[in-house]
Amino acid sequence: MNPLLNTLLPLALAFIIFSLGLGLVLDDFRRVFRHRQAVAVGLICQVVLLPLIAFALAALFGLPATMAIGLVILGACPGGMTSGLLTYLARGDTALSVTLTAVSSVATVFTLPLVVSSAVALFAGEQAEIGLSLLNTVKGLFLLTTLPVALGMSLRHFLPAFIERVQPWVSRAANLCFAVIVVGTFVSQWPALRDNATIVGPAALALNVLTMGFAWWVGQRCGVDRGGRIAIAMECGLQNAALGIFVANNLLGQPVLAIPSVVYALLMNISAIALVVWARRSQPAKAGLAWRV
Repeated sequence: MNPLLNTLLPLALAFIIFSLGLGLVLDDFRRVFRHRQAVAVGLICQVVLLPLIAFALAALFGLPATMAIGLVILGACPGGMTSGLLTYLARGDTALSVTLTAVSSVATVFTLPLVVSSAVALFAGEQAEIGLSLLNTVKGLFLLTTLPVALGMSLRHFLPAFIERVQPWVSRAANLCFAVIVVGTFVSQWPALRDNATIVGPAALALNVLTMGFAWWVGQRCGVDRGGRIAIAMECGLQNAALGIFVANNLLGQPVLAIPSVVYALLMNISAIALVVWARRSQPAKAGLAWRV
C-alpha cells in the first residue's frame, strides 16, 4: 500500500469514529438497560451471528486463505456510520441503531482480536507471514475506536451548542475520509483486487444478504418490532469497512486481506437501499420521526 495512505489511514479512521462520537450521548448507552431485549438481539446478530456466517461462507466458497481471513475480518467489524441514517430513511428505530453502533464499536476492541485470531489459525495455519498480536491489536483498536468515541462524546457534552453547529460539516468530512480510504485501497490494491474480486465478490454479497436476512428473522422470532428489525438488519448489513481495511493493512501488515472489505464497501449500500425502498413502500410515513445523529 502507498506509504502516505498507510500513514493517513489510522488518522482518517480515528476521525470517522470521532465523528460518530459527536453524535452520541450517555443515554445511547443507558438504552442498553432500558431496552434489553432489542439491544441483546442486535448485539448477538452483530457480534456472534455475523462472524459465524463469515466463517461458514469462507469455507463454503472455498476461498483462498487471504480472502477467507479478509472476509472474517470484515464480519468482525462493528456497524458503519451510515447505518443510523439509512435506518431513519427506512423508517426504522433510529435510536436502537445508534445504540447498537455505539456499543458494538466499543465491544469490537475485545471481540475483533479473538475472531481474527481464530480466522488466522483456521485458514492460514502456520503461515508465518500472517501474525496477530492480541495485546497490540487491543491497544490499537482502543486508540482508534474507543478513545475517539469518548473524545467526541465529551465534546458534545461540554460544548453542545457548538457541536450541533459543526457536526453536519464533520459528518461530511468523515464520509469523505471513508471514501478516500476505500478508493485509495482500491487503487493501491488494484492488481490483487482484479485477480480476486470475482472470487470473493459472491461470498461478500452472500455475507451481506444472508446476515441482513437472518438478523430480520432472529428479530422477528424474538419479538422485536418492525422498526427494531430494520435497525438490526441495517447494523448487520452496513459494516465499518474502513476498520477492516485498517486491521488488514496496519495490524496484520497484509494489505491483500483488505480486498473483501473494499468489495463489501462497494456492495453493501445496494442491499441497504433496497431495504429502504421496500420498507418505505410497505409502511406509510409516521409523524414525529427524527434523526438525531
